[in-house]
Amino acid sequence: MAFECPFCNRVLSSRSAYSQHVKRCSENYDSSSSSSSEEIQNEFDIITPEQDDNSEDNRNNEIIYISDDEPMFSSRSNETSDIMQVEIDELPQSMNSLTFEEFASIRYEEPASREPEFETDESKSKSDETETETESESKSDKTEFESDKTDNESDESEESESAEEETETIPKFPNNTYSDLMTLIIQHNLNNKAGNAIIRFFNKHSNLPTSLLPKNIEQGRKLMDRMKLINLLNKEKTNNNRNYNEQYTSNWWARTEKTLPTGSYLLSIILYSDASTTDSLGKNTLHPIFVTLGNIITWRRNKPDVKQLLAYLPIIKAKDDTQKISEEHKNIIRRTFHKSLKFLLSPLYDDNGIELELNNSIFWNINIYAATVPDRMHHLDLGLFQHQLNFTKILINKQCGKSVIDEMNRRVKLIPRYKDLKSFPNGFLHLTLLTASEYRSLMKIMIFIVDELYKDSGSPNFIKNNKITEVYLKWNKMYLLSRKENYEESDVTLLQESINEWAKLFIELFKEHSKSELQFPKLHSWVFHICSSIREFGAINGYTTETYESLHKDYVKKPYKLTNKKEIEKQIMKIIRRKAIITESSSKEIPKTPIALKYSKKLYEFCIQNAEIYIQTRMNDPDLEKEMKLGFEKFLECLDAYLDFYDRKLSEHEEIDMIFHIYGGVTLKFGSIMRATNKFHKKPIFSNIAVEMNADEIFEYTSDNGVCFAQVLLITEIIMNYEEPMHLALVQWYDFTSSVNPYLYECPLLEKTNIFNLIEIEAINDIIHIIPRFIDNNEFLVNKFLF
Repeated sequence: MAFECPFCNRVLSSRSAYSQHVKRCSENYDSSSSSSSEEIQNEFDIITPEQDDNSEDNRNNEIIYISDDEPMFSSRSNETSDIMQVEIDELPQSMNSLTFEEFASIRYEEPASREPEFETDESKSKSDETETETESESKSDKTEFESDKTDNESDESEESESAEEETETIPKFPNNTYSDLMTLIIQHNLNNKAGNAIIRFFNKHSNLPTSLLPKNIEQGRKLMDRMKLINLLNKEKTNNNRNYNEQYTSNWWARTEKTLPTGSYLLSIILYSDASTTDSLGKNTLHPIFVTLGNIITWRRNKPDVKQLLAYLPIIKAKDDTQKISEEHKNIIRRTFHKSLKFLLSPLYDDNGIELELNNSIFWNINIYAATVPDRMHHLDLGLFQHQLNFTKILINKQCGKSVIDEMNRRVKLIPRYKDLKSFPNGFLHLTLLTASEYRSLMKIMIFIVDELYKDSGSPNFIKNNKITEVYLKWNKMYLLSRKENYEESDVTLLQESINEWAKLFIELFKEHSKSELQFPKLHSWVFHICSSIREFGAINGYTTETYESLHKDYVKKPYKLTNKKEIEKQIMKIIRRKAIITESSSKEIPKTPIALKYSKKLYEFCIQNAEIYIQTRMNDPDLEKEMKLGFEKFLECLDAYLDFYDRKLSEHEEIDMIFHIYGGVTLKFGSIMRATNKFHKKPIFSNIAVEMNADEIFEYTSDNGVCFAQVLLITEIIMNYEEPMHLALVQWYDFTSSVNPYLYECPLLEKTNIFNLIEIEAINDIIHIIPRFIDNNEFLVNKFLF
């Protein structure tokens, strides 16, 4: 919310800054102007009832309340904060007679020890001097450890209110040296003591008549608090191309636009909030709320930098379990949340609207006619998949015993590595401890875990094995459809049919194993509301929570560790704001495009003259993996065949220099890294690849839409005199197990062949994920369920 001075038309961002400015500005005008300024100032004065003597006892309940007047939310302050309250006119006389609900509606004033809201320049100067002296004395008594831990944070909570109420904003740093210093301090989380040492070192050795740096780091931090952040929309380019998946193509958008006056535009504001623990024990929690705009195209909106932190919502804590489950406690939580949103959204309901600035010009003047915060999907997928996993284990354990559960865990541990896929070295015995990312990784591999897990013995106590596999297949098909970024009406219809097929089998298999008989709100929402939600608000991908949850690290956990645990929210907001300033002011480096054929660590090197002896030595190494031994065994044979293809003979090169470099990995043309090494993070890895066949060869092989598959055994660079190096990979080919039934679970079903070749690395199309079937030594499935 902005406040415009009636005398000089200057716009200020806070009530307190506005009040002080008007008071000073009015002195330059006549007496009539002065009187009007006092009337304006009085309009924004904060009047609170006197704090009750029993407030110390009530603070023991650890209940946190909201303030109308504070722009920052406080979660666990030792000082009792205000609550947003417009209905109560006076304070009850006896605090002890209040109910839990009445207690939450009281507005308190700040403790008497707090500095006054408005300071004169003289009182400010005196308080600063006193604070500096006190701080100096206290610092001299600290140990080195205490100083390093708290020096950076303590001044955050002790900064005077006047520093926060600066009326002037600074557009940028005074000079590049100043900017580099503050970048160093903020990016590396250095405390004031270390920063001041850097300043002294620079001033001592720079030999400049005037220092380019601040007097101390605290002064630099205060300057950053006055700097203006670049508006989010400055980063966005307008896009007139509309896709079906975007929110502005949805039914809701079309209906709402019809209600707007001519020449008006619709701005979609999306809010997200979720509590997050700040420590490893889970005892401390913060509740951030983020905002983004539906007008920004989906792929861009799902980037972390297009979400902005608004504030931290208050978290209501009960003094015991009895109070926690009481209706009064639940009501106050609901009231607090809704009043918090009302406070946050109050600027949007201003009668004069708000101005949205884009590229330093007014882009929108917004009047809110209606505002909604739709409750979109939040882990509907993860919640249902967790139920499916739990019920699968219950069903299998009940009918087959522990041995099959052990087999499931064994299979999970043996799943080959793949990029962006979490591994499970300890199985998944404790499903409740898995993260969202780990659940999504399990979605991609579970069908291979339950593949032929147990056979149907004909007993009525056994459910057919293929039904368990089928429910995961139907889940994958349904889930992959739900992640589409572009829908036509036929796609939505197909998604609904897939959801219905999965839900029918899910209920058939697991209903008897559920205490509530599968009466899950998430199941109801998935079956009855997902498709209508796509039509109403656009593709689900536009409302994914994955990016928000990744922001919890940067906006909750990491900043929390940098505070001194006093006035946590205020300190965190300052830390985040300063980092945002550094990000905006720093020069943007253009991301480097991965260089194709860039090799990683060189494993071996030998020449053509001693190749046979060297290869035999390597094959006798007991620590070498079987894949690499097989690669060395076939190396010279495959090299001869490769040279012969180009009408050249290996024997022709015995008299000249031919040097072989064997590498552990190489970057491919599309940026992925192909590996063939005995040890990568202490484990062997030999990538599986897809190779697109030439058009004239495509009918000679059974392929997956023109693509064949192989495993890389060796990665080599061959250097010869006066010729370009050859970049080759020695591979062992897969083939389809059957030309009649080449697919299982809609995945290519393969077997390894005894065909080996050296192929050019540039011919490799992609890295793929191939999983061995655990019931056969030479059957493999290509994972088609990656997303």
